[in-house]
Amino acid sequence: MTDKKNDDRDTPPRMRRRDMVSTILFGALGVQSNKARERDFSHGKPSHFIFFGLGFMLVFILVLVGVVKLVTHLAG
Repeated sequence: MTDKKNDDRDTPPRMRRRDMVSTILFGALGVQSNKARERDFSHGKPSHFIFFGLGFMLVFILVLVGVVKLVTHLAG
C-alpha cells in the first residue's frame, strides 16, 4: 500500500489560474518579482505560459484595433 502523502510530496504543486494570469499580466508590463519568477519556473508548465500569453496578446491586439476604429469613427 502506498502512502498518499508521500505521492503528493513527490509531485510539484500546480499553479492556480489566478497565479498564471497575474504572471502573464505582470510579464506584459515588464514588472515581476524574483519570487514570482522562481515560482513560475519551478511549478509552471511552459505550454500553459505560451497558451495564456498568446491569448492575452490576441485580446490586447483586438482591443487596440477596436479602440482605434472607435476613435476614427467618432473623429470623422
